[in-house]
Amino acid sequence: MRRDGAANREKVLLAAEHVFAEKGAAASTDEVARRAGVSIATVFRNFATKQDLIEATAVRYLEKLTAEALRLADGQDAGKAFASLVKTLAAAGPVKMTLLDLLPPHDDDGQGLSRPVTEAADAFRAALDGALHRAQAAGAARSEVTGDDVSLLLRALAYATDLSEGEALDRAVGIVLDGLGVPR
Repeated sequence: MRRDGAANREKVLLAAEHVFAEKGAAASTDEVARRAGVSIATVFRNFATKQDLIEATAVRYLEKLTAEALRLADGQDAGKAFASLVKTLAAAGPVKMTLLDLLPPHDDDGQGLSRPVTEAADAFRAALDGALHRAQAAGAARSEVTGDDVSLLLRALAYATDLSEGEALDRAVGIVLDGLGVPR
């Protein structure tokens, strides 16, 4: 792919992330093109259908969260690193859940998703589980907590959170971290 084509694709994906997060299923590809500063033809040159654009946006977002999870988990203090990760994921959760809700019907294990989405979701989950296990090994998280527990709590926070609820979200994340036995 040419450099300008790759740059346009990235602009479209970034714009799509914001448009889909704001408008959900009502988001239009015209709005994505407008925000990206490209023509609608450029959007469809990169993504044959709106569903292809949604999937690519979800994959890109999951990959970004995975990279952040791996970066945070590498912190020297496993407990503080896991607490930072939970805070980061809680704040990112509403966008993630909106994108995943726009995908075709699927179960909680990702059955029914395309291969790229499934692979990105699996990598994200592995990064989350790795950070949890590291915190548990350091005695900074309750040993009986599972990745499924943390994932459920993060999904609940995502669905219950409005992005403008900064203080309420901070308190809720603090309560979740207390319950997980993670020092803040």
